[in-house]
Amino acid sequence: MTKQKIDKNYLDYIPVKNPDIEYETNEKGTITVFIRWEGFFNKIAQKFFHRPKVSSIDLDDYGSFVWGIIDDKKDIYTLSKELDQKFPNMEKSLSRLIKFLEILKDHHLITYSEKKSNSNIKTC
Repeated sequence: MTKQKIDKNYLDYIPVKNPDIEYETNEKGTITVFIRWEGFFNKIAQKFFHRPKVSSIDLDDYGSFVWGIIDDKKDIYTLSKELDQKFPNMEKSLSRLIKFLEILKDHHLITYSEKKSNSNIKTC
């Protein structure tokens, strides 16, 4: 048996915000994301190591902009173009965007949907 190689274009993925994540925007437009730490091991860490039940993460200007334009419809390519328009002097904007989105995905703040040619969307 041979393995099938599946080529996927990363730029076609659509970031989708986790609906369970709370966030707020301050008067300057900076976004703070709140992560609730739940589960057995987190309860132990909270009790014995005085870890917080909720962590707040302040995003920088770039992160706040990207979080704000994620609308569960735009693909990564479209997000990168909007980022380039907002911050035209940013170096390596696409690689920085992809890295930022991967961090968000690793922390379960977003997931990815994949565009299909026949308009079916598959969640990754």
